[in-house]
Amino acid sequence: MNVDHYDFNLPEELIAQTPLADRSSSRLLLVNKESGQLDHGHFTDILGQFRPGDTLVLNDTRVIPARLFGVKEDTGAKAEVLLLKNLEGDRWEALVKPGKKLKTGAVIIFSEELRAVIEEEADMGGRTLRFIYQGIFQEILDRLGSMPLPPYIKETLDDRERYQTVYARHEGSAAAPTAGLHFTNVLLEQIAAIGVNIAYITLHVGLGTFRPMSVETVEEHVMHAEYFELSQATADLLNEARARGGRIIAVGTTSCRTLETVGRQCQGGPIEACSGWTDIFIYPGYEFTVVNALITNFHLPKSTLVMLVSALAGRELILAAYEEAIKQRYRFFSFGDAMFIY
Repeated sequence: MNVDHYDFNLPEELIAQTPLADRSSSRLLLVNKESGQLDHGHFTDILGQFRPGDTLVLNDTRVIPARLFGVKEDTGAKAEVLLLKNLEGDRWEALVKPGKKLKTGAVIIFSEELRAVIEEEADMGGRTLRFIYQGIFQEILDRLGSMPLPPYIKETLDDRERYQTVYARHEGSAAAPTAGLHFTNVLLEQIAAIGVNIAYITLHVGLGTFRPMSVETVEEHVMHAEYFELSQATADLLNEARARGGRIIAVGTTSCRTLETVGRQCQGGPIEACSGWTDIFIYPGYEFTVVNALITNFHLPKSTLVMLVSALAGRELILAAYEEAIKQRYRFFSFGDAMFIY
């Protein structure tokens, strides 16, 4: 399957550069995967789409200020580091710029209290770093680090919390699970009042978010592993929903990938609490075992995320929905509008 089959022309001015003042005032495209019908609304209209007995699954990961700026110790040349994953202790997997000049053994100085040594090299700017510091690392990172906004966002983010969901709890992500940015605490209370159970999983978003596909065919692509956790409380809610015929609605592709990973591990049996690493790649032909519906943002052309939503609703319908969204001037990507595939 050729990657180009998931390409589309997106006008640059439709890429949202800043979040809306009100999280829940985004637009919402409703996509009926059975009938193919497309309807337009606003995000708060999602209330009318839920049924008592549904279970809404949210990713409660919290983004760390993972972008650091420093200088190369020996030359004073500028260096940039994007933290992706804590490996063990003070060792981190990261992306660095400029990759050609930051080789094994190089030392990057960020401040008097923080420096890093490059221990290993990988492809496409990937590195393993070991940090040397005085004090508490997380406190230093909070002071020196900046939010790792995607490269297509050129504007400065004034409020860090606008790149966090209102329910973000567990620190570890290099990017926000952006479908969740539309929810407010008030909206979540209204959803619960309908009789919808709200469950949480954790998936720390990593390298896969930042790396484009560099292969010609979909089947050749290898996903980067990301850490996830699913609690016993969430497992119980999911099993209850399945037993009574309620829908499991994932908020975002990260929640979707976590649920489907766990579903495969349980081999069709009851969902069990678990944690670990997932590199699941969902594209057309995949048979969903847990997720019935999905709330998601609009994604990059030729991305693994477009392929995931195409697996759920069909490539033709998704591309038609994207064409309609472009025609109606929806806002795209992280700070953009949403769609509900049901």
